[in-house]
Amino acid sequence: MKKMIKAVGLACFAGSLMFSSGFALADAKNPKIGFSIDDLRLERWARDRDYFTAAAEKLGAKVYVQSADASEQRQIAQIENLISRGVDVLVIVPYNSTVLGSAIREAKKAKIKVLSYDRLILNADVDAYISFDNKAVGELQAQALVSQKPKGNYYLLGGAPTDNNAKILREGQLKVLQPLSDKGDIKIVGKQWVKDWSPSEAMAIVENALTANGNKIDAVVASNDATAGGAIQALATQKLAGKVLVSGQDADLAAVRRVIGGTQAMTVYKPLRQIAGTAAQLAVQLVRGEKPAYNAKLHNGVKNVDSLLLKPILLNKSNIDMLVKDGFYTQAQLAGK
Repeated sequence: MKKMIKAVGLACFAGSLMFSSGFALADAKNPKIGFSIDDLRLERWARDRDYFTAAAEKLGAKVYVQSADASEQRQIAQIENLISRGVDVLVIVPYNSTVLGSAIREAKKAKIKVLSYDRLILNADVDAYISFDNKAVGELQAQALVSQKPKGNYYLLGGAPTDNNAKILREGQLKVLQPLSDKGDIKIVGKQWVKDWSPSEAMAIVENALTANGNKIDAVVASNDATAGGAIQALATQKLAGKVLVSGQDADLAAVRRVIGGTQAMTVYKPLRQIAGTAAQLAVQLVRGEKPAYNAKLHNGVKNVDSLLLKPILLNKSNIDMLVKDGFYTQAQLAGK
């Protein structure tokens, strides 16, 4: 891998200022940021990219964006390419949090800082992590449903098994649900992870769950809006949409409209302008050797990673207008116009 990176680096940057090892000199004033994103085909990540790039450029940085399109092999190759370009810092939204160790070792050899964005990269020497507090998101999801349905049959629809956040969300959900399950107030009638957070897979899982339970499910704790959409499609075929409570997160436009329409009980708003802007600032601080204002440390398997965790916001019908006030959507978009 090292030989390949070195060769590509020399080919791409012949004639530029390089160390004898083949790696570019870090530019603290105008840092080069490599932004490797899980999948830009998803609405959420396209928004992050735009906010991040705008914020970074205001700080004098140049951003190179790559989309892995939900492929761990593609993401590894793209990270290697960004290393060869001589970026000063890598900002990574991992598709698979467990497979990037080798690529990150190459980055560290090249004196490149690594910031894990939204999802914590595991078993690797990352410099910092920024995300919303995902355990708190899971708690909000479960509590919102329990407040409306304190007793009944619950199904847990997890996220991608390759995404460490999916497991953290489940921890938060069970912090609320397990005591109620132990008391016998609620019964967890099933739980399953959803590959790639796929709406179609979520729909198939919930269809099977409804069949297995004779349609007697009172709430589906869906871990994001995409899986919530799949779950609600399955419920709709049984004329249960709006009768069975479904959670979500990300404030995707389709989900927000479902909240307004009453088929989805809630979503979680994570102001993307906030996380993207803060991440851009953090990436630049890492290059410049400044001390960011971390508020947590999370162990990723090899180290306690300096972390900055932001506060998520529960959204339901009563406060959905917050999205318009924040400029996240227009009133016309919420109305489907």
